[in-house]
Amino acid sequence: MSQFPLPVSQIAHVLGVPEDALRALMAQRGDSAGDPTLVGLTVAEAARRIGIGRTKMYEYVASGQIPSVKIGSLRRIPAEALNEFLAGRVSADDFAAAA
Repeated sequence: MSQFPLPVSQIAHVLGVPEDALRALMAQRGDSAGDPTLVGLTVAEAARRIGIGRTKMYEYVASGQIPSVKIGSLRRIPAEALNEFLAGRVSADDFAAAA
């Protein structure tokens, strides 16, 4: 199994950064990126997990592009929602142009 369970090449493409640069950044961060077993992420954790800013993540949550739930007074983003969000933003045409 890969050290990084998310499709790093797709994430790098969506973010518009070189894959090797993203992998290097992920390796630098080590275990400080958070607990990979969490299923409900804070907005900051979710943003960090896909490499965007907190403000942008709040925009995606507010618009409904990334689903979230309220648990008491807390807002949590299901971890699988991030994978679905990224997968939905990547089309076959994106990869055909890169080849």
